[in-house]
Amino acid sequence: MLSVIIPTRNSERALVATLAALVRGATAGLVAEVILADGGSTDDTAAVADVAGCRLMAVDGPLAGRLKAAAAAARGPWLLFLRPGTVLDLSWTNAVDHFLQSTPSREAAVFRRGAPAPTLWREVAALFNDALGATPHPDQGLLISKRLYDSLGGHRQRAADPERDLMRRIGRRRRVRLASAALAGGGQILD
Repeated sequence: MLSVIIPTRNSERALVATLAALVRGATAGLVAEVILADGGSTDDTAAVADVAGCRLMAVDGPLAGRLKAAAAAARGPWLLFLRPGTVLDLSWTNAVDHFLQSTPSREAAVFRRGAPAPTLWREVAALFNDALGATPHPDQGLLISKRLYDSLGGHRQRAADPERDLMRRIGRRRRVRLASAALAGGGQILD
C-alpha cells in the first residue's frame, strides 16, 4: 500500500532508527516497500539497506531528482517521504491507516512535529501554525497519493528546497496533520 522513500547520502547511523520504526508498518501490512534514493554514500548505507530489505537506488544528481526517480519507481499508490533520522511514534500505523480509510477528499498528510516530551504549549503552537497556513517542515514526513504527486509534477529541480516547495504546492486544503508524531533525529540529506 505504502512505498516509503528515504533520500540518503552517508546516512547509515540515522537510517537505522528510521527503518526500525517502519517495521511496525511492515508487519501491519501498510508498508509494501522502502526505497532509499541514495546520492553517492561512501559509508555503510548500502549494507543497512541490504540487511533491512530496502531497495537502494543510486541516483546521481540533486535531491529533487533522487526523490522524483524513487517516486517514479515506487509500486504503491501512496508515497511516504521520510528523512533519515526521522522516527515515527508507536501510533503511526493507526494514524496512517485511519487517514487512508477515511479521507476521501484529502490526498496528503504530515505527522505532528514530535518532541521528546510534548507539552500543551507545543501543541497549541502547532495548531496555531496550521491555522495560519505555515508550511510543514520536511522532518514531519509527507504522505501523499502517487496520483497527486504526479499531477503536481513531483519534486522540482529548480526549487531551492524541493521538499518545502512540494509542501507549498500541495496547499492546506489538500493536506491534514496526523495525530501521530515524527521525531526528527537530525539525519541530514542535502544535495
